[in-house]
Amino acid sequence: MAAQAKASGGCLCGAVRYESSVAPSDASYCHCRMCQQSVGNAFAIYADFPTAAFRFVAGAPKVYRSSSFAERGFCADCGTPLTFQYLGRPERISVTLGSLDDPAACPPQRHEGVEGWLPWLSMDDGLPHETTEQDPEFQRMRGFGGAVRPPGPVTKGGK
Repeated sequence: MAAQAKASGGCLCGAVRYESSVAPSDASYCHCRMCQQSVGNAFAIYADFPTAAFRFVAGAPKVYRSSSFAERGFCADCGTPLTFQYLGRPERISVTLGSLDDPAACPPQRHEGVEGWLPWLSMDDGLPHETTEQDPEFQRMRGFGGAVRPPGPVTKGGK
């Protein structure tokens, strides 16, 4: 890891902090129902990092396997949603945009999971839209793991 972090962030209470030696990339809104439930909102926004450039510098998130092919990390103390990672894509980790210290530095580039878009939500930002089924990464992971959503236990990290 380089001495100077290009990006950093963490949870609301400060128990979990992370940094990366590279800037975040590939930010997107996700409107799918699973993301809505995981962040408790109308949509989630994630940005990606290569795992080789990313590390936790304080604490570690508790991790929940939200499907047979993905895990989501959150602070066990304050509940802040922090990460999303496909099990079959260990070279990338996604963080919630709001957990970044500078979320304005990585504007979203598209809307994903638009089949879950809530009918009262109006966002006329001109960004491309795709359903979950149109996402090639989702299709690859679905083939890797099978079922979309069996509830799973917290699997590692946290307290």
